[in-house]
Amino acid sequence: MIRRSATSRGAHWGIVSLIAAVALVAVTSDPADAARKRKKGAKAHGRTLPYQPPSSAFVIDVNSGAVLFQDSADALRHPASLTKIMTLYLLFEQLDAGKIKLDTQLTVSARAAGQAPSKLGLKPGQTIAVEDAIKALVTKSANDIAVVVAEAIGGNVDEFARLMTQKARALGMSRTVYRNASGLPDPDQVTSARDQASLGRAIQDRFPRHYRYFATPVFTYNGRAMRNHNKLLGSVAGIDGIKTGYTNASGFNLVSSMRRAGRHIVAVVLGGRSGGARDAQMRGLVGKYIELASAKRTAPIIAETTEPPRQAPKFAVSSVPPTTSSNDASPTAALATPTPVTAASLAVPPPGSAEPIQPVTVKTIHVKAPGSVDNSSAAVSAPQTSSQPAPVQVALAEQGSATSTAPYSARANISLPPPMPKAHPRSSGWVVQVGAFEDENEAKQRLNSAQIRAKTLLGTADAFTEKVLKGDKALFRARFAGLDKEKAEAACRYLKRNDIACVALKN
Repeated sequence: MIRRSATSRGAHWGIVSLIAAVALVAVTSDPADAARKRKKGAKAHGRTLPYQPPSSAFVIDVNSGAVLFQDSADALRHPASLTKIMTLYLLFEQLDAGKIKLDTQLTVSARAAGQAPSKLGLKPGQTIAVEDAIKALVTKSANDIAVVVAEAIGGNVDEFARLMTQKARALGMSRTVYRNASGLPDPDQVTSARDQASLGRAIQDRFPRHYRYFATPVFTYNGRAMRNHNKLLGSVAGIDGIKTGYTNASGFNLVSSMRRAGRHIVAVVLGGRSGGARDAQMRGLVGKYIELASAKRTAPIIAETTEPPRQAPKFAVSSVPPTTSSNDASPTAALATPTPVTAASLAVPPPGSAEPIQPVTVKTIHVKAPGSVDNSSAAVSAPQTSSQPAPVQVALAEQGSATSTAPYSARANISLPPPMPKAHPRSSGWVVQVGAFEDENEAKQRLNSAQIRAKTLLGTADAFTEKVLKGDKALFRARFAGLDKEKAEAACRYLKRNDIACVALKN
């Protein structure tokens, strides 16, 4: 009897141990494997598990500044590894400033080494050259190296993220907030398709020598070859970069730059359902819209603002489940418990994009012009479509309970600043003309762009449009009045250096 009891107890504990072992395997198994099994099981039962992250798309003509396509361009999305474009932007700044060199060695910290894949896998205390760090970020999308760069420049990741967000504001990226340098899941880290297009343009204009790294097809490090995750490189003619990204919350993201026959576009796809679907959508967009782009550069570059900060829009982001990794190559991480997001408020300086952002109130006057040719150095130029919306407050609707895994959507309530007092052109002094347009709104946009760019020189000038009839055609001159000769000529010199056509005239 005693022997049977002991045997029974042994069997009981054996069963308990077996159950515990099975449970341990279930908990510690690869999330990717778990996700595959869930999907396989669903198919076996005749069900589908649709993956529908919130999507956005945007295409802009870099030469003219015209928006060629947009779909939810200003809705908030998670950038995933597109974050590393800004990380590289700040690194390129350090290179150009001479603070670091391509062969400068960066030290790997314990925090960097402990990042989730995708990563290079360096140990704490090891070092990596700056040029290798750039290639690792571009090709492998290495999260550990993103932290290495962040700590080298900002001292720590939090401070570097603050610098990233500050730079985003300076570039006019009014909807972007950074919380880390890698793109690993953080519910407060958000962006928009329009903002990513602005960054994709700015990094090329500002760092043409360093931008070539985004075209790196393969990076070999310590005998290991790592292919670029951007599969459009080398397969679509004209694509020269720039970056992919993926998390469960973001879907499959891609920013692409294409140049053909003098034309240049930047396109953004956010929230693809798969890498293949994202790439197919991007192929379709760039293939269609490169043919509609201008072959002549008329749009100014995206410049950084240096003006003091002002109150930012507040972002209230719904509960979006973070993922356990940000591996572009293995996008099957399991969903984790979502974390509620609190509203974030940041200091936002006026956007630095040269395209119009805030309206400029102008006076329109009508002039019957003689038959002579207009004396503008920019007669009828291409439309300057804004690549940046007016600052808005974006409220994201909550999708279900705190444990909901549904994607979020955005709604924008746009409130423009109060109208400025109407400016009346002065009858004496000098005027600055920045173009003549068939559309009065384009003339006003050019005035806005010029005044933002040369605020010190044109901040007190009177902005106005002047309608001129030339035969059966009406043109609207975009002009600033109330200047003396020295200030008018100085303003023109400055604007021309920043790719805005200009002529100074005695009124």
